[in-house]
Amino acid sequence: MSTHHFPKRWGAEPQEDGRWRFAIWAPDAAEVAVEIERAITPLAGPDDGWFVGSAVAEAGCTYSFRIDGATYPDPAARAQARGVHGPSRLVDPRAFSWSGGWQGVPWHQAVIYELHVGTFTPEGTLAAAQRELARLKGLGITLIELMPLAQFDGARGWGYDGVLLYAPHESYGGADALKQFVDAAHKLGIGVLLDVVYNHFGPSGNYLPAWCPSFFHASVRSPWGQGIAFDEPAVRSFFVDNALYWLEEYQLDGLRLDAVHAIADQTTEDFLDELGQAVRARDWGRPIHLVTEDERNLADYLQTHAPFDASWNDDWHHAIHCLLTGEAESYYATFAVDPLADIETALRDGYVEQGQSRPPHDQPRGEPSSALPRTAFINFLGNHDQVGNRAQGERLHHLTEDMSALRVVTALTLLTPFTPMLFMGDEFLTHAPFLFFTDFSGDLAEAVRVGRAREFETFSAFSGAVPDPNAPETAARSVVGRAETEPQRAHEAFVRDLLALRAFHIVPLLAETQRPVAIVQRDGAVFDATWQFETVALHLRFVLGGEGFSLPVDPFFVEAPAGSRFAFAAAVRKA
Repeated sequence: MSTHHFPKRWGAEPQEDGRWRFAIWAPDAAEVAVEIERAITPLAGPDDGWFVGSAVAEAGCTYSFRIDGATYPDPAARAQARGVHGPSRLVDPRAFSWSGGWQGVPWHQAVIYELHVGTFTPEGTLAAAQRELARLKGLGITLIELMPLAQFDGARGWGYDGVLLYAPHESYGGADALKQFVDAAHKLGIGVLLDVVYNHFGPSGNYLPAWCPSFFHASVRSPWGQGIAFDEPAVRSFFVDNALYWLEEYQLDGLRLDAVHAIADQTTEDFLDELGQAVRARDWGRPIHLVTEDERNLADYLQTHAPFDASWNDDWHHAIHCLLTGEAESYYATFAVDPLADIETALRDGYVEQGQSRPPHDQPRGEPSSALPRTAFINFLGNHDQVGNRAQGERLHHLTEDMSALRVVTALTLLTPFTPMLFMGDEFLTHAPFLFFTDFSGDLAEAVRVGRAREFETFSAFSGAVPDPNAPETAARSVVGRAETEPQRAHEAFVRDLLALRAFHIVPLLAETQRPVAIVQRDGAVFDATWQFETVALHLRFVLGGEGFSLPVDPFFVEAPAGSRFAFAAAVRKA
């Protein structure tokens, strides 16, 4: 058994003598004190904006910071006592005993499963999700990616409106429940990633602007709020420590950084590089994985010298989605022009948009990506954004009636050398949508409700009334459940077989090299794709809507239903 404690610079930290150290950066304040169970202790400062002091206390006590006479929760609290508007709670991370011995998951073995704790099970808790781990292990999942858990206002939400970034949300079970979930996953050989949001704070419960306006740039705004002052060392330390804290105290295997393109960093030393280097500078005793979501399709963060392992590849999703649905609005417009050609490019280079002109949009996007490791691209057929940002939350299998087509693109996603990701429930074709939901009240609830409906007014594909995000039934409809029908069980078995084939045939090749030479040839809708590894080649032959299909020599997998215009076969051959 072992314990893990990260001594963060912000907030409350347990000491060896029964005292707690309290530190907070408040350069705009004149006086700061900590109030612990109504006992007030002034903090010394400001020293370069920091107020610091100590007091005797016990784990479990509630506390708040009194800043110029007003009371606020600790922005770096490990736990909250009564939601985001109430006091914080002292947590001693040394009290939790870890099983230990976990060696981690190498990135070339990654098969990711994106999971929202609140809708993954009917109970919506980490304890309930923990009971599903054995099923995911049997499916072939090696890494679970948890959508954000940081404390947000209300009991329901996606998690991207977090305001207390160090505190696991109490509705899911809190700090110990998360540690128990991670420890149980590790015992089964599954790693755990956490989605973190460093580009903005949520609209309710973020008290930082009230007492620390210097935390933000008055003139910089992101799509979700006021820009963060990453030019301030104390602000950078808040987020860098947050990353290290999750990895140390919760023994996580990595982080997924949400929307890094929206991080308004105006400094010469890139914040993402600093964060990545801080993570890489420590010996964790296991592989640590850093993943980005970056709409810019930048390649530099994923080069050999860079600290990041991979980025979500929306281009793969968009090309497949346009091929199977025919949708062509908004960001789908460029991918609807020739989705077969885009799939060819994605199989060869990773990204489709690499800085070239792409009608009908005029603004080029991206950088050349063919030299990057294949595992640097996380490919998927759905995720929380692509499903949940539809008015009705439809998944790909809700939008296509051709199950043969769905099976072929599923095989392509899971059996190519790229890093595959499944969105919860897609493995068994869940009936549940994934809708956008919140738990706000008053004017904010109305603003979200009206704004969400207005967002889809001009989209012909998004017809019908937009579900009320604040209605409890909107979140309830999104609960994925488990496979119940024979078609659902059959598709789950199909995915299980594919992942077993990946583990047997493809993972050993990726252990040799994650940069195989790609040769992709296409004749209409018939594709021949080969990735040349050091000793053998992975060959896929498939058809996406055309006629004419012949099998490769000695295929190890064939999906070619009679009469289908979609078919697939795969083989590994000696060089």
